[in-house]
Amino acid sequence: MSDIEALLEELRSLPATRPSSAHDIEALIATAKSAAGRWADVLYEIRESAQGLVGPRAEAALGVAFRRAEESYVELEIALSDCARRPGR
Repeated sequence: MSDIEALLEELRSLPATRPSSAHDIEALIATAKSAAGRWADVLYEIRESAQGLVGPRAEAALGVAFRRAEESYVELEIALSDCARRPGR
């Protein structure tokens, strides 16, 4: 459960206010990407642990949840990469 606690702490560290600059949004995306990666890792471990312990629908649902978490990580990586390439940087 320490992975989940670390993830929650990372999410709690996100600012409650809207970003006011390109630098702020880039930092926010980087933090969200890190949290998404942690979440994907947590779901992967849950999925692996659940094999043979839950029914086929639960296994399928855990697989979908893991893939969606991975997709979120990839999309945030694309967003972060685009921020880094913006003109005037």
